[in-house]
Amino acid sequence: MRPSLCLLRLSALGDVTHVVPLVRTLQRAWPGSPDRTPPLHWIIDPAGKRLLDGLEGVVFHVYDKRTGLAGMRALRAALPPEGFDVLLQMQVAFRANLLSAHVRAKRRIGYDRSRSKDLHGLFINERIPDRPGIHVLDAIGSFCEPLGLKQTEVTWDLPVPDAAREWARAQWPEDGTPVLMISPCSSHARRNWYPERHAALADHAVSRGWRVVLCGGRSELERSTADAILAAMRGPALDLVGKDTLKQLPALLERARLLVTPDSGPMHIANAMGSKVLGLHAASNPARSGPYSDRRYCVDRYDDAARKYLGKPASALKWGTKIEHDGVMDLVTVDDAIGAFERYRADHG
Repeated sequence: MRPSLCLLRLSALGDVTHVVPLVRTLQRAWPGSPDRTPPLHWIIDPAGKRLLDGLEGVVFHVYDKRTGLAGMRALRAALPPEGFDVLLQMQVAFRANLLSAHVRAKRRIGYDRSRSKDLHGLFINERIPDRPGIHVLDAIGSFCEPLGLKQTEVTWDLPVPDAAREWARAQWPEDGTPVLMISPCSSHARRNWYPERHAALADHAVSRGWRVVLCGGRSELERSTADAILAAMRGPALDLVGKDTLKQLPALLERARLLVTPDSGPMHIANAMGSKVLGLHAASNPARSGPYSDRRYCVDRYDDAARKYLGKPASALKWGTKIEHDGVMDLVTVDDAIGAFERYRADHG
């Protein structure tokens, strides 16, 4: 029988998407009927819950960071009073560490020392293997290893309602025209590429017979960025920025032949849905945080950024170093992106 397990990973959207293969690994290791196999419990933030609501075999407990210590106490009261056999503490930020103290668990498995920060070691009593140079998803997947398991298969099968797919299908006709989707904004502004460069790439795609679709959330930055892209384009584009929900977003990304985006949540959701990604990387290392399944169509200027801003090659940096400097995305040129787009066309027609 599976031990009672609680997972703690609040955010961000890309990271909670990376946790889903671990959930699948745990479920495959201990299959069984709901009455014999206890559900997994997952402490998550509101956005992550909206994205993953309906994930079978998982009981979500939502913590909103705006509720502070009062929210932590409320979470403790809502958790099973008997506690858990195992807590998988998969977030090292101090708020998450403090939150984990409100979870009763005998075994408290956290990150290795090289990935730890913000007093993480005080809140755990076991660690995952120290395995440098791996993708974030693989580091999260290694949380099953102290349980005697190994993540040898990576599957997502995100919970996408039929209604979400119906909404996505209704946005443009299924006429065989390939779709270049642009999700231009990350949660970190310095990772974002420039509207006029997105527009140049989009116009190139239109000239090759592609349909261009813009997507994004409802923030002022996302709206103004989309407006700037549309203003700079010569060709047409379908503007869906701010029009979808988090449950509809995976279905929308699934319809893209190729998604253009910086290191962002939509990058990882699109990858999970089977779409190819043209990732725009200079501030972060695509080998660590790019699209997990296929990085052939990513632009990688991370080493150039390391040399320019930190005075050393990327190979000399601590794994996971971010180079979020003003102007770092200048290093990603329109020619870089068009080259990646044409590589995709050469491979897929």
